[in-house]
Amino acid sequence: MGKWVYSFGAGRNEGKAEMRNLLGGKGANLAEMASIGLPVPPGFTITTEVCTWFYDHGKKYPEDLRAQVDEALARVEETVGNRFGDAKRPLLVSVRSGARVSMPGMMDTVLNLGLNDQTVEGLEAASGDSRFAWDSYRRFIQMYGSVVLGIDHHRFEEIIEDAKLAANATEDTALTARDWRGVVDGYKAMVQEVRGEPFPQDPQDQLWGAIGAVFGSWMNPRANTYRRLHDIPADWGTAVNVQAMVFGNMGEDCATGVCFTRDPSTGEDIFYGEYLINAQGEDVVAGIRTPQPMSEARAKPDERSMEKAMPAAYAELVKVRETLERHYRDMQDIEFTVQQNKLYMLQTRNGKRTAAASLKIAVDMAAEGLIDRKEAVNRVAPSSLDQLLHPMLDPEAPRKLFSKGLPASPGAACGVVVFSADEAEARANKGEAVILVRIETSPEDIHGMHAARGILTTRGGMTSHAAVVARGMGRPCVAGAGGVTVDYNGQTLSSGGQTVRAGETITLDGASGEVFVGAVPMIEPKLSGDFATLMEWADQSRRLRVRANAETPLDAETARKFGAEGIGLCRTEHMFFDPDRIGAVRQMIMSETERGRREALARLLPFQRKDFLDLFRIMAGLPITIRLLDPPLHEFLPHREEDLAEVAEALGADPAAMKRRAADLAEANPMLGHRGCRLGISYPEIYEMQARAIFEAAIETAKSTGKAPVPEIMIPLVATKRELEITRAQVERMAKAVFAEAGMEVEYQVGTMIELPRAALCADAIAEPADFFSFGTNDLTQTVFGLSRDDAGKFLPLYVEQGILPKDPFVSIDIDGVGALVRIAKEKGRGVKPELKLGICGEHGGDPASIQFCEEAGLDYVSCSPYRVPVARLAAAQAALSGGGGDRTA
Repeated sequence: MGKWVYSFGAGRNEGKAEMRNLLGGKGANLAEMASIGLPVPPGFTITTEVCTWFYDHGKKYPEDLRAQVDEALARVEETVGNRFGDAKRPLLVSVRSGARVSMPGMMDTVLNLGLNDQTVEGLEAASGDSRFAWDSYRRFIQMYGSVVLGIDHHRFEEIIEDAKLAANATEDTALTARDWRGVVDGYKAMVQEVRGEPFPQDPQDQLWGAIGAVFGSWMNPRANTYRRLHDIPADWGTAVNVQAMVFGNMGEDCATGVCFTRDPSTGEDIFYGEYLINAQGEDVVAGIRTPQPMSEARAKPDERSMEKAMPAAYAELVKVRETLERHYRDMQDIEFTVQQNKLYMLQTRNGKRTAAASLKIAVDMAAEGLIDRKEAVNRVAPSSLDQLLHPMLDPEAPRKLFSKGLPASPGAACGVVVFSADEAEARANKGEAVILVRIETSPEDIHGMHAARGILTTRGGMTSHAAVVARGMGRPCVAGAGGVTVDYNGQTLSSGGQTVRAGETITLDGASGEVFVGAVPMIEPKLSGDFATLMEWADQSRRLRVRANAETPLDAETARKFGAEGIGLCRTEHMFFDPDRIGAVRQMIMSETERGRREALARLLPFQRKDFLDLFRIMAGLPITIRLLDPPLHEFLPHREEDLAEVAEALGADPAAMKRRAADLAEANPMLGHRGCRLGISYPEIYEMQARAIFEAAIETAKSTGKAPVPEIMIPLVATKRELEITRAQVERMAKAVFAEAGMEVEYQVGTMIELPRAALCADAIAEPADFFSFGTNDLTQTVFGLSRDDAGKFLPLYVEQGILPKDPFVSIDIDGVGALVRIAKEKGRGVKPELKLGICGEHGGDPASIQFCEEAGLDYVSCSPYRVPVARLAAAQAALSGGGGDRTA
């Protein structure tokens, strides 16, 4: 026999705050509030284990549950002095959900349960208030009918509206007891019509119907969606809380409200909330009546604050506020009811808050001595910082919705619509703000993506090319806007009967996925004050270093501003798409002789040298990992025949030869083809030019600043020890030649990116010629799963929804598969070279859960997009504070 039910209130508190996994947050906190002497109506909690049992046993209950519920209900009856179902002194109860993590509004609640045609008469006589009794009965039928019987809420509202018309009343509060009797009769007739059976009159049937509805709501669509968005496991289940009713709708000396111990929007230390006189809880949140402010300081001339209307209850509530903050040491979200001037507490929980409020509350509470600095660091969700690092839409500004897609890269952007990367760049060079709109992006759009303020695509998911590149650049991006039609020929985009033409303005909100017509005013981020304070505290706690993925001066400067400790991935191929050099790149590709390729590469050398000079200058001695050319050469060629002809003309080449060369380079599966170190072996002159540019830039930096950088040259896609030996020898020969020409040397390292399963499994051999490993977890995930990142978005959401995968493996690292290979490579690599430096440079470098894994695995650093650097710094600190188990000091 298990214990399925725990009582609270009236001196019998079987639960406590630490039991939230069993009792849910609401049940645990009700017991905790009662135990510290706060006025909590008595009740009991049916545990989350019953919810699990319910779903594991065909929606049935444990045999001994009913007896435990009866026993707990009897205790409530004894405390209150009323009996459940008694016609003269009826006990009424509320039935509410309560998961271990707050899921506001996602599950169901039933109030005033226990009323029927007999007990409503008893409530009327006991209270001496006919209107209150019949108002409560109609509320119960309405909630029970909607939640348990599944009748559309609007059916009930229509009956109320008819009653108000008949009574010539505009507010529900103007209806009399007689009016509410008529509404109850209308409700019961409608239930009979819809259900084919009368509204249930037996309170026990009502109770178990409501309990079943609350457990059933754990799996309703909105709860499932909420859990998926917030990574809440379905097997946690919800508790059910049954509690004696107290009434905020008994007259002018009664009220109900919701308040926060601090402002949840700003974090200011002020009492924040709303209340309603002569109302029940759903009235405050349903928007049927306009709530009033709690404090006189926040009241407008035409408003009546609780402080003024109910001074004694308000004063008691202020004391409760102080008690709860001291006890829970966090900002609380409180629900309360005042019945005949007596205050009752119905709920407390850690309040939801904005990122800015989260920072301020954490820093302020540390200053107040409620928490220490380490706890303050743990209080802020790293992912929430995204809200603070990008421009945001002004929440007060008017806007006109055009369409909605996926929130692929956070931040807001406003600009004129353009449909090609070339036009985006041309107009941006003239100082215009542009939004690049594409059906889908490809690598050849990179220059336009960089020039644009934001990117909108109609295809692709959260891990598509557009999404990944945009996040890396810090560009707001809305991807997969399937409701938008793009007409390249007509230069328009259309959605829902609206059309926007090229050159007209739109605004993107990358945090919500919304697209608006016209310009919406924005708010710029502030990175000082509480943000800077918390980041300083985080840096004092973390072990992992945090670098950035960057290859342009703007990206590098942004990374430094956000606290990056170097560059963990400089993707040199992104430099090749610049209009000033793409011609030389294509000439190199088109050449079928080494001499021709070297001539083209000689034209590229000054550009590459300047690229590295800029990065060395900005990073000022911090480490920079430079990945030599990685993608297959065909990606640098245009795809359409007319574009190929145009390129051929520009190069003075035969169009037919150009077409043949493009066909020769085309691959069935370029992700697994002629790329990475395979290019360096086939065309050694490419890596030689890049190595020369790196060393010449390093020497020039050393001469001009007196401080030599230490470039880390990374060879991509290595699968064998011999590949790295060959390409390393190319780099070393070039270093020797440049050093001889310059008459000086600089330090450098040569390592590899571990992005193939074979490289991880053979890491002991590959470590011999390597100075470092950098795990390219984007490609490692692709090769481990046999998935294309750009195509998997079509079905990965279904896999996550069905529980086949816990998360999208391109968003959060697959610990069992990819993580296992990382651990194997670490053990094998450090078995050969104990001081081998290990980092991670895929998209996972900015994901808090993946950073936790990196801490536990003992890596030295993570590298992420510049705008994710603060997220990574905070996540690394939290990973270290949780005892992540890292076995090295960077």
